[in-house]
Amino acid sequence: MTDNGYGLWGLVVFNIALFVIFAVSFFHPKTKRDWRAMGAFSAFLVALFTEMYGYPLTVYLLTGPLSGLVPGVDLSHNAGHLWTDLIGWKGDPHFSPFHLASYFLIGGGFWLIATAWRHLHAAQRVGALAVDGPYRKIRHPQYSGLMLIMVGFLLQWPTIATLAMFPVLVLVYRRLAIREERDVRASFGDAYEGYARSTPRFVPRRGSWTKTAVKPAGSRR
Repeated sequence: MTDNGYGLWGLVVFNIALFVIFAVSFFHPKTKRDWRAMGAFSAFLVALFTEMYGYPLTVYLLTGPLSGLVPGVDLSHNAGHLWTDLIGWKGDPHFSPFHLASYFLIGGGFWLIATAWRHLHAAQRVGALAVDGPYRKIRHPQYSGLMLIMVGFLLQWPTIATLAMFPVLVLVYRRLAIREERDVRASFGDAYEGYARSTPRFVPRRGSWTKTAVKPAGSRR
């Protein structure tokens, strides 16, 4: 399989470790809830890179039992860029619109996580509610960042497993966010209620930049 760019298990381990370390260094998990979020993201990476460089289950299915579902798929490594196959892209898949968009989303996701952490940490140091930076636009920018990264990878290398996992992980992050909001609401009361009413949870909306009075202690991802 190595002739086709698969069976490279050392590369699987390297990429999983690299992106998990990157995510941890940007996300700064502290609580059990934070580590659950990182665990879900890590499971997505394991499923992704196992197929990207290890055993290409999706590609095998699309050249066997599901052959014809995506035209032009073969056992080559480039065939794993399934969106390019669907649009009939003839050039290098690494320069396709989907792949270029994936770089933007992955980089933007890491940027959002890191920027949100700085504002969250600054608020925690003075016992305040984080409402500056990305928190002016959405209530959980770090979770949104993780989801942006996953969408980026789905544009770059979609697999049956990761496409199935993504909506489940969105639900996991939603549940974690709701639990965090209960804790913050208990600390801030009406101040947090007003902030939550005017600020979306994950997806920003136009005109949602909101300044909220800073109150004692609390943290949000």
